[in-house]
Amino acid sequence: MASWVLSGYGLRPIPRLYSKPKTNNVVLDSISIQSQLRVSRVHLPAFSSNHLGSKYRRWALNVSTPFLVEPRIEEANEGEQNVGKGDEDFDPGAPPPFKLSDVRAAIPKHCWVKDPWRSMSYVARDVAVVFGLAVAAAYLNNWLVWPLYWLAQGTMFWALFVLGHDCGHGSFSNDPKLNSVVGHLLHSSILVPYHGWRISHRTHHQNHGHVENDESWHPLTEKIYKNLDTVTKILRFTLPFPLLAYPFYLFGRSPGKQGSHFDPSSDLFVPRERTDVITSTACWSFMAMLLLGLSFVIGPLQLLKLYFVPYMGFVIWLDAVTYLHHHGHFDKLPWYRGQEWSYLRGGLTTLDRDYGWINNIHHDIGTHVVHHLFPQIPHYHLIEATEAAKPVLGKYYREPEKSGPLPFHLLGILIRSLRKDHFVSDHGDVVYYQTDPELK
Repeated sequence: MASWVLSGYGLRPIPRLYSKPKTNNVVLDSISIQSQLRVSRVHLPAFSSNHLGSKYRRWALNVSTPFLVEPRIEEANEGEQNVGKGDEDFDPGAPPPFKLSDVRAAIPKHCWVKDPWRSMSYVARDVAVVFGLAVAAAYLNNWLVWPLYWLAQGTMFWALFVLGHDCGHGSFSNDPKLNSVVGHLLHSSILVPYHGWRISHRTHHQNHGHVENDESWHPLTEKIYKNLDTVTKILRFTLPFPLLAYPFYLFGRSPGKQGSHFDPSSDLFVPRERTDVITSTACWSFMAMLLLGLSFVIGPLQLLKLYFVPYMGFVIWLDAVTYLHHHGHFDKLPWYRGQEWSYLRGGLTTLDRDYGWINNIHHDIGTHVVHHLFPQIPHYHLIEATEAAKPVLGKYYREPEKSGPLPFHLLGILIRSLRKDHFVSDHGDVVYYQTDPELK
């Protein structure tokens, strides 16, 4: 966001200061995840659409599991390192006394089963609600009704995004063609480039908790932070600006990173993904043209009220939820780099959140820890899978604060985090957020 905002305000863009994260489209099965040998790079044959034909392109496989899980030899002895430690000695940055395979084994087998009919029923429900709300608001056309409509419809746009997110992970169904078609329809309708986002989100999951290589709300290093000018710091850490970041991120990514989700030549993508990116950008463009045409039919003001205000509500939901799943715990959470990072340890830095009545509406996206470790689990099994995994996770699982009917408590957590979580050290393989006293 900030790199785009910098150029938008006529300020100096931030240079790229670190290498591109790993984004190869290699899929590991559960057996390889359980390996105790450190794997520096995995070379598996990649199937090209030129060999298989477009009918069998496996888009979903790119995101259902991490491409590079780096269980180290030390992880075999992690249990011994922490045995006998009391609660007062708990260190969230220490290697956990369990392996990824232990967590997986605790989750019931049926939690991994994907039911495409059930998934489609959620799509039908949400689409029906979206159209119902729009028709009711247009019919009543009352300024007492419009604010209620914007709140409700913005939340429903967010729910559509979550279902498209499941398509991107392959947790929607085992049919990659169905996942791609539904994902494009849902995400294009809310101006999200499906494949462009899917690929960058895959990078986020494969590098979660890594200071430099994570893709979503990763921390700024002290060097990058000190190079930001005052306007950019305010835009990044002062409400409401961080909650309006997503459209800018799609076009310009985050500080220190380059590329666009719409540009097939962006370093976000490898050459074989460029056709997918072009397809999604074309779908996004078609939706933009459809909205432009609709503005001539119903008028720009009516389109603003019916679509673009709810769209901004969706953006606020997306930015708030994604931020809070990786920030804002009362105890500082570690971020890793170098030899200290592993897929398991990075995933354990994520947080579950309780959204009250909204949990069901946005498909339990707040059940985030198990989702990050095993993104191929369907959303309707995440609660059960989390309960099963808790005994293994122990103190590495942080119980979310209970919400009332609406999650107003999260606003205070968000504000507190933005005041305190500003940057991490340029040095060290286990680091924590630090506070800029001048910005606080």
